[in-house]
Amino acid sequence: MSTETMTIPIHQPLPRTGLLARLGRESAFLLASFPLAIVAFVVAVTGVALGAGLLIIFVGLFVVAGTLFVAQGLGDLERRRFAAVGRPLPPTQPFRREKRGLARVLARLRHGQSWLDLLHAFLRFPVSTFTFVLLVTWWSVALGGLTYVVWEQFLPVDNTSLADLLGYPGRTADVVLSTAVGLVFLLLLPFVVRAAFALEHGLAYATLGATHAARLREQVDALSSSRSAAVDAEADTLGRIERDLHDGPQQRLLRTSMDLQAAQRRLAENDTPAARELVDQAVLQVQESVAELRALSRGIAPPVLADRGLEAALSAAAAQSPIPVRLRVDLDGERLLRPRENAAYFLVVEALTNAAKHSGAGEIDVEVTRSGDVVTVTVADDGDGGAHLGKGHGLSGLADRLAGLDGTLEVRSPDGGGTVVTGRIPVGR
Repeated sequence: MSTETMTIPIHQPLPRTGLLARLGRESAFLLASFPLAIVAFVVAVTGVALGAGLLIIFVGLFVVAGTLFVAQGLGDLERRRFAAVGRPLPPTQPFRREKRGLARVLARLRHGQSWLDLLHAFLRFPVSTFTFVLLVTWWSVALGGLTYVVWEQFLPVDNTSLADLLGYPGRTADVVLSTAVGLVFLLLLPFVVRAAFALEHGLAYATLGATHAARLREQVDALSSSRSAAVDAEADTLGRIERDLHDGPQQRLLRTSMDLQAAQRRLAENDTPAARELVDQAVLQVQESVAELRALSRGIAPPVLADRGLEAALSAAAAQSPIPVRLRVDLDGERLLRPRENAAYFLVVEALTNAAKHSGAGEIDVEVTRSGDVVTVTVADDGDGGAHLGKGHGLSGLADRLAGLDGTLEVRSPDGGGTVVTGRIPVGR
């Protein structure tokens, strides 16, 4: 069983940079958008037209799917460009690549975000053309006006200037007016660049960013999966305890009751040796039942966990391990919520039990640390390795238990290289 770690993006505040730095960054972004828009538009138009024409012979499906693949790649490039200038777009639903062949082509055609990326390729061309022309024109007028006094002398003598058209002949009026126009354009340049960038960002936000419905659907799917995993994990745990109680202590206690009744009959008949043998067997059955109940209690949170916290409970579990355990717990002196403490405890206990049964390890390191809002539990041994998250193994149940808390479980266990079990549990509120 494999686990996937779902990364939840956190929107960071935009960096505070100077006006000139932001002006240069956004201007460079807009200048580069135009050639990229041409490429995206050509790919989109060609791919859609060719794919539509070939649909009649079924090849068009592959052409359209390939066009969607390229559109997503161009869309990912835009997402990285916006993130690089400090204006990241909302996260999108990724295309899952597990399928192969025709199934993968059909999955691509059903992937909504790929179609939105293709729509962006169509719409960005006129928008980028407009912003490119606006940007080049504004920069040219601003810089040309401010430097007009330098290059004006190289103009033809019979040239009609802006001042001449307005009825102010003469070189001085021409230079003053052109410089004033350049200065006005320069002062307005940051606002124009900001507006052009906002136009491109708005289009990208509406197409390349996940829609509100898609984000809600993704959250609902994640919560449904977590709840299902938690329910399955608890059902498996209860089923295992019920089965073990029925097959173990319950049968032994019934046998003990029968032996004691037989011993009573032997005593009544003055058959002391037979009665003594039956009592000895009953004592042995009681001792074995107690040992099995202790083993079963490992699947139930001990009272010390609720009373004294995770560190004390793990210290008690480590003391009972047949393999020496080095334990380090650093939770900044805080208690976790009860379900998360239980999950961390069971993770360590199950890992210790597996190591004692299968690993052949000489020592085990257990570390529980907190970083921000995530508690990381690591159990590492120097045994034979070979552990995995296959269905039916104890670690599989742990993965489901952590998934119910939006946590993840990772197992690294190469043959002969020891085993490292790492669980990450969100602290929660």
